[in-house]
Amino acid sequence: MSEVKSGVNPLFLREEELRQGIELLFFAYRDFTSEADAMLAKHNFGRAHHRVIYFVGREPKIGVSALLGILGITKQSLSRVLSQLVEEGLIVQHRGPRDGRQRLLELTEKGIDMERRLTEAQRRRFARAYREAGAEAVEGFRKVMLGMIDGPARERFAAAAKRETPPSPPRVSRAGARR
Repeated sequence: MSEVKSGVNPLFLREEELRQGIELLFFAYRDFTSEADAMLAKHNFGRAHHRVIYFVGREPKIGVSALLGILGITKQSLSRVLSQLVEEGLIVQHRGPRDGRQRLLELTEKGIDMERRLTEAQRRRFARAYREAGAEAVEGFRKVMLGMIDGPARERFAAAAKRETPPSPPRVSRAGARR
């Protein structure tokens, strides 16, 4: 990998600059997921489990179809992961209030604790990087990341921008109860 340059390169669309961006994303993702991967491995879980835990934590009582839309995976893939998470007592399924066939997903207390531990390691990494980069760079990063996202996922962030604040996770007290 080439050395990371400190100044703004007016030729940022050149091949070498684009390849450097690709490499930075690979290495950042590797390091971003490393601590969570180690925690998940202790439970024989993988990144798919992490994604489900994360998004169910972000949106309690999310419907299975909405979660499928966010994750962009097949029902079969989600079913395998979800079955394990339910068996391990991390997620509970509720029937929909209007349609009993609808399954709404929610983290249990054990699931809330796991989501908190997984996210905390990643939150610390983001906080450090954001602090070091500064507000202008963070805004640039958001624009670049948004530019890489296709379809409905983009709309999720456009809606958050209209509210002027990103969607916030459920608040958890020290005892682990949601507020």
